[in-house]
Amino acid sequence: MKRSLIALGLMALAMPAIAQAPAPVPGWQQGRPDSLAASPLAPHSPRLTVTPQDQVPIAALRVPAGFQVELWAHGLPGARMMAQGADGTVFVGTRTIGRVYAVTDANNQRTVRTVAERLSDPNGVAVRDGNLYVIAINRVLRYDGLGARMGEVPQPTDLTAAFALPTETHHGWKFASFGPDGRLYMNVGVPCNICEFDRDRHALIVSYNPDSSDRRIETRGIRNSVGFDWHPVTRELWATNNGRDWAGNDTPEDSLHRIRAPGADQGFPFCVGTWNDPGAHARRECSEFAQPAALLGAHVSPLGMRFYAGPQFPETYRNAMFIAERGSWNRERLSGFQVVVARLDAQGNVAGVEPFLTGFRDEAANRFLGRPVDVLVRPDGSLLVSDEQNGAIYRITYR
Repeated sequence: MKRSLIALGLMALAMPAIAQAPAPVPGWQQGRPDSLAASPLAPHSPRLTVTPQDQVPIAALRVPAGFQVELWAHGLPGARMMAQGADGTVFVGTRTIGRVYAVTDANNQRTVRTVAERLSDPNGVAVRDGNLYVIAINRVLRYDGLGARMGEVPQPTDLTAAFALPTETHHGWKFASFGPDGRLYMNVGVPCNICEFDRDRHALIVSYNPDSSDRRIETRGIRNSVGFDWHPVTRELWATNNGRDWAGNDTPEDSLHRIRAPGADQGFPFCVGTWNDPGAHARRECSEFAQPAALLGAHVSPLGMRFYAGPQFPETYRNAMFIAERGSWNRERLSGFQVVVARLDAQGNVAGVEPFLTGFRDEAANRFLGRPVDVLVRPDGSLLVSDEQNGAIYRITYR
């Protein structure tokens, strides 16, 4: 009895220490300095229910003279990255809501179906030979013949073990696309805000044969690239990149990268362009790394990007890049929340970046009405833009 009472007393003494153990820090707070502990800045909560059509902010959107923007599809909560099948079906990945949608267009009417659900951040979607590839953090699923069999969703072939992707969820969501060489490309984000990590496993763009064989690192030191595309003429790979948080309202800038050499190092966590990050675990000279093709502004969150090679827009847009900027949360005054266009000069360098689709950001009230995430060129030359916040897809045409 005496021993039992002593044991209970020792347990009671230990309990306060257990109760006072610090709670795990949410991923978005990692790297926040003590001086900003009381900051109200935090990621914006996504809307995970259907936005009624009359509440989609189409009337607020603006495009250059000669263009028009219309609501093409709605009722896709969390709509993010898009991929297009040969039959015109548009597949749409999501994050938090865990779904993949398919949008079909017949007689100028769009039908939205859920073709996969209950997945972990199935952001990455890509189509090849009539098969849909879905990448949900580390899971890789292939749905064979889905575009031609919309009346029936086949059971997927699970390629997860073959690809053996990292399982971390922080920046683990993927953008995926098949390149001109027939290989499947995807990003692997860094599992932190800023930290030490395996430079052969994270902060990469990698490519594989469609069966997962022959893994190849296309570029290193790219913190979180959730959008890339190939120049229609040179076939060079270009990619967007999201800089880290908690380094200031205007530091660092997000960036656009031209991948000139396989395996080239873009500098994270040491440098963004010529800015040497004081939060890195070691100091390196920024001249050691590839320089960005363009700086896009701090915390604008550039995601999906595509070169324009369609038949509809004026010639000045030929081979230009459209880039969706999802918009900031780690900045006191909002930035981004628009689609910009980046034009190249005769040497293939960025000659300028200018707004193209605006109206998502209410500057006066410092609030946003929508969050553009991806862009996609249709066969007719029109441009689709996905809006995660409103679960909508807009179509931009030129008269």
